[in-house]
Amino acid sequence: MTDHEIIELYFARDEAAIAETDKKYGSYCMSIAQNILKSTPDAEECVNDTYVKTWNAIPPERPNALKVFLACIVRRLSINRYNSWHTAKRDRNMEVAFEELSESIPMRDEDAGDLPQLLNEFLEALDPVERRILVRRYWYAMPPAKIAALEGISQNAVNVRIYKTRNKLRLFLKERGYTV
Repeated sequence: MTDHEIIELYFARDEAAIAETDKKYGSYCMSIAQNILKSTPDAEECVNDTYVKTWNAIPPERPNALKVFLACIVRRLSINRYNSWHTAKRDRNMEVAFEELSESIPMRDEDAGDLPQLLNEFLEALDPVERRILVRRYWYAMPPAKIAALEGISQNAVNVRIYKTRNKLRLFLKERGYTV
């Protein structure tokens, strides 16, 4: 079933929309939640909550890309759950990823402005491997070892590329008036 057909099911308020969404994007959403939460039961809950949020958002929303729409929701829910359940005991991988990124990107809402557009521009200009590494690390919250395995390179090479790309990002944003 196409994304357009699934979205039409949501607009028709047909509960089959959730089943079709799960069939097409369930494992994708689960992998995002799993990377962040490192807990299958918590990840499953976030994926289920994603379907509820999607049901409540469509209509009136009509996403251009259902996959991205779902990814944003499941990621936000997973990070919120991570923050609320792990305030005392934190997953060092997530904590390090957020610390690394905060050195390059302003993390306060009032600093955002047209930051999403600039980030898209930056990502589009990157070499495809650098882009995949950066997105896997900071969007999907994958640890460098897993990225290395997926890319077929050493973990050290991944760490070096992440470091260099973050520095490029910091300079790119600084040239456009964003400072950390």
